[in-house]
Amino acid sequence: MTEHSPLQATRCGVLLVNLGTPDAPTPAALRRYLGEFLADPRVVEVPRWLWWLVLNGVILRIRPRRSARAYARVWTDEGSPLLSYSRALQHALQKTLNEGRAGPQVELAMRYGNPSIPATVARMLASGVERLLVLPLYPQYSATTTGSVYDGVAHYFARTRNLPEVQVIRGYHTEPGYLDALAESVRAHWQTTARSELLIFSFHGIPQRYAKAGDPYPEECADTARAVAERLDLDDTQWRLCFQSRFGREPWLQPYLDVTLEALAREGLRSVTVICPGFAADCLETLEEIDMENRERFLVGGGESFHYIPALNATPAHVAALRGLIERHLAVWNAAPDS
Repeated sequence: MTEHSPLQATRCGVLLVNLGTPDAPTPAALRRYLGEFLADPRVVEVPRWLWWLVLNGVILRIRPRRSARAYARVWTDEGSPLLSYSRALQHALQKTLNEGRAGPQVELAMRYGNPSIPATVARMLASGVERLLVLPLYPQYSATTTGSVYDGVAHYFARTRNLPEVQVIRGYHTEPGYLDALAESVRAHWQTTARSELLIFSFHGIPQRYAKAGDPYPEECADTARAVAERLDLDDTQWRLCFQSRFGREPWLQPYLDVTLEALAREGLRSVTVICPGFAADCLETLEEIDMENRERFLVGGGESFHYIPALNATPAHVAALRGLIERHLAVWNAAPDS
């Protein structure tokens, strides 16, 4: 009898999911994208009737034009940076997972916008995938991000008759390979650029009330920053944790990055380096908000040197870290008898 791997007999697929992007840097495209993103009750926890009035009556009349200008500053010949960097990561993972064997099918979807979760999962099932591993590209868990990916996948399957087996990776904020990749990216930066006085770990914020309600996100961000600082042998005076990208008037997680940079410049700090460990791929929030807006804020405020360390993107260390994470989860199926 010929031996075979269950992963070959029962087709496995890996679905990478990132946040999302508009199809173009235009007000019309931003209106569609923001309409989908901001309508998600995981993202904005406000009574639906009230939020519908605010979203459609105010925000979607004003914000799309402003956001389109921001996206235009970072748009490339390949399109959206988030999509192109995420695609490169998908292709690199597909290649490494297929080295010397028939590995799983690796696909990319966006929680909001295109390629959508429903269209991508439908294509995977049509190609024969029977076991689906979902990897949200959010190292630190939050109900606003990873929790929403659960919802998006479940919503599609709620209308599907013949369901595959499904695993969802909750997060990987203390995964050794991921932490090592972050530390390696900082060391590589130091080898080519003068070391700054302070290294700031900047994570996307969430409203404080979400954390008070039980979202573990701030603790997981702190765990990641602390673990990388330890790998870099930094003492507490050499690094800092901040949060960026707040929206609306209610308090979000603090300290705020923009306020911190302005204060540091006033206090006489001359050089700072920012890294964003929560972003698997560079996007508007890193390329425009961090490396343009906050760079200007620090320099205008009196700082002399501002550096941004790019997201891990499709670097070999990042690909290796995610490959290890994926293979460990697929091993659960590999060890089980094929049904």
